[in-house]
Amino acid sequence: MSVGVNTFAPLLPTSDTNVVTSTFSLVDYVVFVLLLVLSLAIGLYHAFRGWGQHTVGQLLMADRKMSCLPVALSLLATFQSAVAILGVPSEIYRFGTQYWFLGCCYFLGLLIPAHVFIPVFYRLHLTSAYEYLELRFNKAVRVCGTVTFIFQMVIYMGVVLYAPSLALNAVTGFDLWLSVLTLGIVCTVYALQGGLKAVIWTDVFQTLVMFLGQLVVIIVGSAKVGGLGHVWEVASQHGRISGIVLDPDPFVRHTFWTLAFGGVFMMLSLYGVNQAQVQRYLSSRTEKAAVLSCYAVFPCQQLVLCMSCLIGLVMFVYYQEYPMSTQQAQAAPDQFVLYFVMDLLKGLPGLPGLFIACLFSGSLSTISSAFNSLATVTMEDLIRPWFPQFSEVQAIMLSRILAFGYGLLCLGMAYISSQMGPVLQAALSIFGMVGGPLLGLFCLGMFFPCANPLGAIVGLLAGLIMAFWIGIGSIVTKMASGVAPSPPNISSFSLPSNLTTVTMTTLMPSTTLSKPTGLQRLYSLSYLWYSAHNSTTVIVVGLIVSLLTGGMRGRALNPRTIYPVLPKLLALLPMSCQKRFHCISYSQDLSVDTAAFPEKMSNGMLKNSRDKEAVAVPEEGSARQGNSPTFILQETSL
Repeated sequence: MSVGVNTFAPLLPTSDTNVVTSTFSLVDYVVFVLLLVLSLAIGLYHAFRGWGQHTVGQLLMADRKMSCLPVALSLLATFQSAVAILGVPSEIYRFGTQYWFLGCCYFLGLLIPAHVFIPVFYRLHLTSAYEYLELRFNKAVRVCGTVTFIFQMVIYMGVVLYAPSLALNAVTGFDLWLSVLTLGIVCTVYALQGGLKAVIWTDVFQTLVMFLGQLVVIIVGSAKVGGLGHVWEVASQHGRISGIVLDPDPFVRHTFWTLAFGGVFMMLSLYGVNQAQVQRYLSSRTEKAAVLSCYAVFPCQQLVLCMSCLIGLVMFVYYQEYPMSTQQAQAAPDQFVLYFVMDLLKGLPGLPGLFIACLFSGSLSTISSAFNSLATVTMEDLIRPWFPQFSEVQAIMLSRILAFGYGLLCLGMAYISSQMGPVLQAALSIFGMVGGPLLGLFCLGMFFPCANPLGAIVGLLAGLIMAFWIGIGSIVTKMASGVAPSPPNISSFSLPSNLTTVTMTTLMPSTTLSKPTGLQRLYSLSYLWYSAHNSTTVIVVGLIVSLLTGGMRGRALNPRTIYPVLPKLLALLPMSCQKRFHCISYSQDLSVDTAAFPEKMSNGMLKNSRDKEAVAVPEEGSARQGNSPTFILQETSL
């Protein structure tokens, strides 16, 4: 059994670093520059529109007036990075269409955020997702969550800027640092000046460019090899059309269960609790618009995944008829797509430039989203709580300074990435490692009323330790075993991968090794189960510590921060079953309507007089009648 876990190689220099197979024509440069100019123009338009009248709410939350469609396309673009555009076709080219079954996890991965996380966050009227942690636990938990997120994003955004630029340089000869600086400066300017609204509308434009660039490759490529029917036939003959692998072993890299269910937890860590996505939900003008935008992402994700897989199949058939050169065959796997595009479109001026514009649209959308979300959490979670006296003008200025500062930090991280060499593997892995524990922290607070602040902090630390132990241990073990790994492989959802969408990385050996045992067995866990494993660790450890330390006894609990999972599930049962399970405790003197609770913690806490835990459950029949559910504060002694 192969112990390799993932395939997307972020574009590190290969042994043959002097290979340059193609250069841009003048028309290609024009198309590429046009992308940058239009992206910058959109940002500046929103910056100068209403100049002098901007508020912090407009900069950080687009004044909470965004409609469904642009938010949906921005949600898609935020985690559709250049790494995914290059990585998914390479995966299909090398291993077949098994990865296609990842689309099965998109349904639950978006349905749960739409009906669980979005209603809770939206009704609390948050700006930062980590503000929820203070409402549910305390300020210390909020700071821990914020610092963890900042660490995750700072590490990643330099890599997502550097890696595609390096690949482009290796294949086309496009100047490496000119590319890095151009991307960094353009993103910084429009994110700094235009705020979230500029980022969302540039995401819309860049999403359309990504669709167009990939569609051109599919059309031209399939036409050149004899049509999509011929592509499917040849791919089937060579075993590239995969069936459903029902092996339940979580240590097998890709199976149906791993992709369809392990992937759900990755989707939740991206579309449920990641600040970049939560910020977009909260910028919607209504809760319904936020939910609809989450629904709208589903077909878009499926389309993106299908297009990426088709590019991989077309590339496979193309190189069956027109074999790669020796230099191309020795390149890093994720450079295959760029070589393919340059070979395929070299006689069609402007089209290579369009695909490179498509590639850089992924990077622009990812990096600008990172800037904006980082500026938001820094402002709302680390500065404003300690300096509430800031005026509106001062807050706007500080928000822009933060965006500019993160822009410079991104360029600095890109330079550090260029000096890291093999250590870059660990840097890439960090993004995926941190997503699971953060998901676990939010689930602990939202689904378990007995969880207390100490349990949350200890659980988060346990989840991070477990994540780094397995992630780094996997890398070190493979290096120590003498296996010559290919360049670091990064998995980004075709859908979510700006911040990739959650990016999970491991080293993939080129040979199949004997079945590992002991810790080596644990280190071979499929990357798609990382989020599930690490988030479960946070929940289990957090609950144990909470119960050992008295739970929420003696502490105020805001019912609006709890999602009543058990009552929601039991409400689907017949009334006779509900009474049998005693799922509802009636106490008229403790009945309160959720509308009575204010949006902020200072006025929104309830505490009963007998020092017991107050748990909010929906009153019988209130939800089924179409009204806002009335909650009963149910007393439970821990």
